[in-house]
Amino acid sequence: MPSDTEVLPDLDLGEPPQELLDWAREHLNENPETRDQVLQDFRDMIFERGECIPHRTDDAFLLRFLRARFFIIERAHRMLVNYYDFKESNPEFYKGVNLKKLLKMGDDAIISVPPYREQAGRRILLYRMGNWDPEKLSTDEIFQATMIVLELAILEQRAQILGGICIFDLGGLSLQQAWYMTPSIAHKVIQIMVTSFPMKIHALHIVNQSWIFDIIYNIFKPFLDERMKEKIFFHGDDMESLHQHIDPKHLPERYGGIHPDYNYNDWIENFEKNDKIVQELKSLGYNDYRNDPEIIENEQNL
Repeated sequence: MPSDTEVLPDLDLGEPPQELLDWAREHLNENPETRDQVLQDFRDMIFERGECIPHRTDDAFLLRFLRARFFIIERAHRMLVNYYDFKESNPEFYKGVNLKKLLKMGDDAIISVPPYREQAGRRILLYRMGNWDPEKLSTDEIFQATMIVLELAILEQRAQILGGICIFDLGGLSLQQAWYMTPSIAHKVIQIMVTSFPMKIHALHIVNQSWIFDIIYNIFKPFLDERMKEKIFFHGDDMESLHQHIDPKHLPERYGGIHPDYNYNDWIENFEKNDKIVQELKSLGYNDYRNDPEIIENEQNL
């Protein structure tokens, strides 16, 4: 396993270490001795019920949903159906999207995935929403970037087992930005975080929030159940409060840590030449930018 401060730009696409599988057995009810049979039962349920038509039903893909729902087949099936319903209901989050077009997200440092994990081995997804200019980047584009990052992250079995951490830095958030947080947007965020994507959110940390956040949180509250509320932690500008959850060794300097800021583009550009990852994204409906005439023409004109 990596050391505390090791930088890990690459996705770990290999088999998880034994200690992680032991953790999954204890916390996710994942029994290696019965896993194959559970996967087959899950696959049979998908075909028998016909509530969705998955683009693939191999073990590696279905395992994500079983892990997200503690190997309870009924619950895993419901999440799988929700996953495809969400994609069908929100085609704008996927249609015509590719890695290259989302690089502008990194130009404004709105979203980043640091190339290291926190002390328990979980990836961190960091949003700095005060940097967001709604006239430059639409909410659809924020969702597009979020979904592609999550699809990349869930390729790691470690992430399937342990889940992830979100940090929302709301420093500099304006009323203009808050007005874009409609109930419809809030509902979609909760769908991604809770019901419709096979990535468990272990904790969500809110930092540098002002009174404007109260407006946004009141929009989200109706969609949050008690279990989700227990995963949300509010820190304001008290970084020592954040450090009670995430060791400073695994945080950027701006939050009292030791790391520099890492760009979203660093996360994305690292994968664009990896054929396995590109094929995975293509299977999910994303475009391969290398065959996108618009992008090829733009790069030729640079």
